Amino acid sequence: MNTKIISLGGSIVAPESPDAAFVARLAETVRTYLAADTSRRLIFIVGGGGPARIYQKACRDIVPDLSNEEQDWIGIMATRLNAQFVKAVFAAECPQPVVCDPTAPFDFEGRILVAAGWKPGFSTDTDAVYLAEKFAADTVINLSNIAKVYTDDPKLNPDAEPVDAMSWNDFIAMVGTEWSPGKNLPFDPIASQKAAALGLKVICAGGRDLDNIAKILNGDPFFGTVIG
Repeated sequence: MNTKIISLGGSIVAPESPDAAFVARLAETVRTYLAADTSRRLIFIVGGGGPARIYQKACRDIVPDLSNEEQDWIGIMATRLNAQFVKAVFAAECPQPVVCDPTAPFDFEGRILVAAGWKPGFSTDTDAVYLAEKFAADTVINLSNIAKVYTDDPKLNPDAEPVDAMSWNDFIAMVGTEWSPGKNLPFDPIASQKAAALGLKVICAGGRDLDNIAKILNGDPFFGTVIG
């Protein structure tokens, strides 16, 4: 079977609240891709997006010294809500419940599998890497509101430049090795270290460009950054 892993940023599914119109168009793109070859399968790992940020901020307003673990749990619950939404959209292709522990024993039934946050200490990007390892996938497609990786934060550094490809060593040197809830990075530092150890390739691309997503899935030239 040809299994691809997609880390689907919560900002794509629910920037503030669920974006039903976009998810419907994404579903059309995905179904077109799957229909072309019966050996194709997709695993989506869905992030927390707007609901995670909104609830985390609300809790910090009440508890200013809220621990990272508590913030992570709020984010994890948001990922599970968003993932259940995506799973319901793909109900015909996804007969299994949402996966919340990528290390638990389970088989992949159907054409689509949907996963969500697991436990504190990292983002859903790390779950994606665990699932890539579990199902022998060599690439994780990371779809977010970042169309390319830059040499620095372009909002803070006007000299930051987009890159087409970079090594794991260079990427980890840029993003660091520690995770904090709500950290806005192209790929989670914990996930990056595990992906590097496994020799995985990660493609970072904009999650709202459906034509570009189709190109990535089909192995055509695309706009984005390859890490690894």
